[in-house]
Amino acid sequence: MTYKETIQYLYSRLPMFSREGKAAIKHGLDNIIKLCEKLDNPQNKFKSIHVGGTNGKGSTSHMLAAVLQTAGYKTGLYTSPHLRDFRERIRINGEMISEKEVIQFVQSNQLIIEELEPSFFEVTVAMAFEYFAKQEVDFAIIEVGLGGRLDSTNIIIPELSVISNIGYDHMNILGNTLKEIASEKAGIIKANRPVIISQKQSEIQDVFIKKASEMHATITFASDEWEITRSKTQENSTSLLKVDIKAKNQILSFKFNQLDLDLSGSYQLKNLGGVLSSLERLKTLGYHIDDQDIISALGRVKSLTGLMGRWQTLSAKPLVICDTGHNEDGIKEVLKNIELSTFKNLHMVIGMVKDKDISKILGLLPKDAQYYFCQPDIPRAKSAIELYSEAMQFNLIGNYYESVELALNAAKKNATEEDLIFIGGSTFVVAEIV
Repeated sequence: MTYKETIQYLYSRLPMFSREGKAAIKHGLDNIIKLCEKLDNPQNKFKSIHVGGTNGKGSTSHMLAAVLQTAGYKTGLYTSPHLRDFRERIRINGEMISEKEVIQFVQSNQLIIEELEPSFFEVTVAMAFEYFAKQEVDFAIIEVGLGGRLDSTNIIIPELSVISNIGYDHMNILGNTLKEIASEKAGIIKANRPVIISQKQSEIQDVFIKKASEMHATITFASDEWEITRSKTQENSTSLLKVDIKAKNQILSFKFNQLDLDLSGSYQLKNLGGVLSSLERLKTLGYHIDDQDIISALGRVKSLTGLMGRWQTLSAKPLVICDTGHNEDGIKEVLKNIELSTFKNLHMVIGMVKDKDISKILGLLPKDAQYYFCQPDIPRAKSAIELYSEAMQFNLIGNYYESVELALNAAKKNATEEDLIFIGGSTFVVAEIV
C-alpha cells in the first residue's frame, strides 16, 4: 500500500473516536496488552513520562518534550488527535514519523490488526511504542487520549506521571462529577512513581492524595511550589507570554524568575507549574536539566515540537486567532484571552460535535459578537443549522454555513482590519484551517 492507502485502511477498517464517538472505544486494556505482546512489549524498552488531565495535557506534553530535547535527550512525543497529518501524533525531537515507517508498521502487523480488531487509537499507540523502542529514544512523553485508567497508553511504567487541570468533558464516558472524572484521570498514577498535579483543586485534591497513598507514590501539587503570574511587562502581543515566577519552596533548584513562552494563551499560567515541578522531579532522579535548557526551550516550543492550535495567530489585519479549547473550562480560558486582546469588533467562527451537552458553553459565549456557525467535516459534527438554532436560544446572533471554510470566508468578508476573528469550539474546526 502507498502511504495514502495505508492511512485510508486504518481509517476505514478501525473504529475511530473522531468519527463514531463513544462507540469506537474498546473498553479495558486487553486489546492494547495483546497487541503490544505481539510486538514484544516495546513500551518497556524506553523511559517515559505520562501526561493526563482534561485541559492542558497537550501543551504540557509539548513543553516537556521541548525542554528534554533541548537538554540533549532524544525525545519521543505521542499526542492526539492530529490536526493536519496523522504523523503529527508520533514525533522524535520534533520530527514526525516517516510515511515509510507508518506503511511498514501496518503491513508488518496487518494480520494481527485484523485478528484483534483494535480501535484506531490502540493501533496508533502501539505504532508509537514500537517506533520509540526501535529508534532507542532516551525519553518518550506519552499523552493520555481520554480519561486515564482505561486509556490505551496506560500500560507504560513511567518515570513520573503528570496530571493537568480537571474539568467537565466527555461526561458520557468518564462520569458526571469532577470527583468521578478525577478518579479516572488518577488511574495513571503508578506504584512507587512520583506524580505531579498541576493545580490543587479543593473539591478533588483528596481523590489524588488517596490514590497516590494507595500506590505509595510521592505526590506534588505544583501550585504549592510555584506562584506564576502574567508579567507586568507583558506587551500587547498574541505571540509571546511573559510570566513572572516565584518559588514558594527555597529547596527548588531553578533560579530564574521570569520566562518568555511562545505558547501565549493565558491558560499556560496553569500548565507551566506542572511542567516546572516535573522537571524538578526529573533532576532529583538524576537527569541533567539546567535553567538555560528551560529558558531556551519554552521560548520556542512550537518550532521544536510542531505544536499548533493553541491560541495560534493565523494572520493580522484583521487579527485571526484559533484555539482548540472545546469544553467549558477551555472556552473560559479562550474568553480570558479575547478580553486581553485589542480589537474593534469580534467575529466568532464556531463549530461543535453532536455528542456533548453544549448548553454551558453557549451560555458563556459573548452576546456582542457576530457568529458564523459551521460544521467540521467529520461524522460527529453537530450540523451548523442545529448549532445555530441552539445558539439563538442564548441570544447569539449570526448565521450558519455548511463548512468551516465558508464560515471563515464570510467572517473575513465582514471584518475590518481592526477586528478579531476567533475560530474554535472544536479541535476538528481548528484542524481544517491551521
